[in-house]
Amino acid sequence: MRWAAIGGAAGCSLALAITVLSLLIGWPTPTGPIAEGFLVCFPLGLAAGNVPRLGGYGGRLLVQVLAVAGFAATVSVIYLVVILGLGRQASDAADQRLLGLSMVAAAVAAISFAPARERLIDWANRQVFGARQAPDEVLRTFGSRMTRAIAMDELLLQLAESLRKTMTLTSAEVYTGLGDVLERTAAVPDTGARSLIIGERERPVIARAGVSGHAWASVWLPALLEAEAGGAAAAGAAVLLRVAPVSHAGELLGLIVVRRPATGDPFSAEDDRVLTELARQVGLALHNARLDTALQTTLDELRKQAEELRKSRARIVASADAERRRVERDLHDGAQQHLVALAVNLRLTKELLADDPETASAMIDELAEEVKATIQELRDLAHGIYPPLLADSGLAEALRAAGRRSPLPVTVSAPGIGRYHLDVETAVYFCCLEALQNAAKHAAGAAVDVRLWEESGGLLFSVCDDGPGFDPAPARGGHGYTNMADRLGAIGGTVRWDSVPGQGTVIAGSVPLL
Repeated sequence: MRWAAIGGAAGCSLALAITVLSLLIGWPTPTGPIAEGFLVCFPLGLAAGNVPRLGGYGGRLLVQVLAVAGFAATVSVIYLVVILGLGRQASDAADQRLLGLSMVAAAVAAISFAPARERLIDWANRQVFGARQAPDEVLRTFGSRMTRAIAMDELLLQLAESLRKTMTLTSAEVYTGLGDVLERTAAVPDTGARSLIIGERERPVIARAGVSGHAWASVWLPALLEAEAGGAAAAGAAVLLRVAPVSHAGELLGLIVVRRPATGDPFSAEDDRVLTELARQVGLALHNARLDTALQTTLDELRKQAEELRKSRARIVASADAERRRVERDLHDGAQQHLVALAVNLRLTKELLADDPETASAMIDELAEEVKATIQELRDLAHGIYPPLLADSGLAEALRAAGRRSPLPVTVSAPGIGRYHLDVETAVYFCCLEALQNAAKHAAGAAVDVRLWEESGGLLFSVCDDGPGFDPAPARGGHGYTNMADRLGAIGGTVRWDSVPGQGTVIAGSVPLL
């Protein structure tokens, strides 16, 4: 299709040129058959489109052909209007020859204008600005560099180099930063690191200011006028100074500082315009870089949270499987063995009832005690799975009952504590139970204080003991801490371990109340 369009556009352009020439200078003749003959370009284009090797060139060639066709149509209309509308048609051979040569000259001039224009602009820049480029050239180059994957520090250094080259500067510097400190990120020539302290009073004024000079800087940025190491610039008249604040949405993000010898040309309005536009583009680039950094940080956090969530889910599944295996083992090794023994003893008792009633009666009493022991074991097992007292009476009573079973003296304080969602009560209860078990294991003889209270829309708890304490850093990778963190994390809660060797331990947590 592109090659067909090339043929059609070329044929129509040639036919139009022949028609206009015939109207203006009466050549060539006969016009109709010649113009129609050029329409053979269309089938030739169709044929060229069927050649595989030519297919890739169709698009680029079509652009050029359409441009030439548009130019031909424009020149034809202009000549028709000027010659036929405002003048007269050439009558003799000399006039026709002169008119034809003028049309050829116009076509050649138009075709050669684009490449000649670039060379003439380069020559004019060298004559006006010397070896450097026009000041606004740095705008074009900086804008094109922003579209590439160039590090911000390198981009700002290239900007400083371009500024020094295009404006014949003694130095060009770019400061960036947030808060009260701006750091010199790029400088040409390189003068090392430097910081500018900007107070809260100066910051909004500088952010709103335009491109300013020495007088303004002496009031709001006097540090820029201090003598540079090596005497590059001294305060006062040694150099001409321009400061362009870099800001975005009213927030100061940096400064562009340029210096020119006092003996050189003063900064022009065009220079100030270029610095203003550059400061705007740099502000946008710094703002985008900050957004990109914040986005990358957020993505890293999300990846980290996703990985922690995956590991937490795996631990929960593993913990649930382990708990089921423990219940199965306890039932098999405990209650099931007691029940098997009861079944055997019952058969023996039945056999002794007729022959030895007294022994059978004693065995029945023993069986009654074994039944009570089995019931108690099943109750203890049920308490380990989910204590009925927690469902019936709430957290405070369930924890007091757990404290009474603990080998350590346990005090439970729960003023104003009511009933909460099942997930909340379960998580807090088992976290406190885990803390009590850890205290019994590692702080023998210590006293334990359990506190529950509501604060700022959350249920908080702490388990404190006055035992020997420990280093909490390695303990955070242990089974107990992981269980607590997973339980509370599943409902949006957190847990914290505080301990110092010799000063006891505090395990504290919180759960949001919806």
